[in-house]
Amino acid sequence: MKASNRIAHGLALSLTLWAGGVAALSTDPQQPVEIEADFAEMDDTEGRTTYIGNVIVTQGSIRMTGDKMRANFDENRQLTEVFLDGQPAYFKQTPDGGKEDIEGEGAQIQYLAKKNLLILIKDARLTQGARLFEGYRINYDTKNSVITGRGTPQAPKPDGSGNQKPGRIKVIIPPKQQAAE
Repeated sequence: MKASNRIAHGLALSLTLWAGGVAALSTDPQQPVEIEADFAEMDDTEGRTTYIGNVIVTQGSIRMTGDKMRANFDENRQLTEVFLDGQPAYFKQTPDGGKEDIEGEGAQIQYLAKKNLLILIKDARLTQGARLFEGYRINYDTKNSVITGRGTPQAPKPDGSGNQKPGRIKVIIPPKQQAAE
């Protein structure tokens, strides 16, 4: 399997987003992977691929964009990590069952395959329809469908006193829509 296929396949498997068991579009892993960028480099010896400049990754319903993407592989050429940077880095995926698209963004998106962990960092935002989770950092455990978040770390004031209040997490969970009788 080509490195670009391993990257997108791993991302497709990881992006079964949103607590509550919403599954990604089941046909995504069988779709061809397309990666576009202004520059690409593959270091097969180190198990690393890098894409720079207007990076666009698509596979089925998955779409990821950013300014730079790096992916690392183990000695068996299995995907271990993906790092996507952007202003912001962005992803979108359609789940099975006619559910609303899942969208996420942040200055950085990291996927740690062996830990089943997707991380959105700095101005992080994860949405599905009216559901929202935003903060400085959002961790999504793709295996257990657990989302955790953290506000902006406390930064010292310019005078060094450190009394500035850290940011907070914002979560919006709308009520379930009642079926019309």
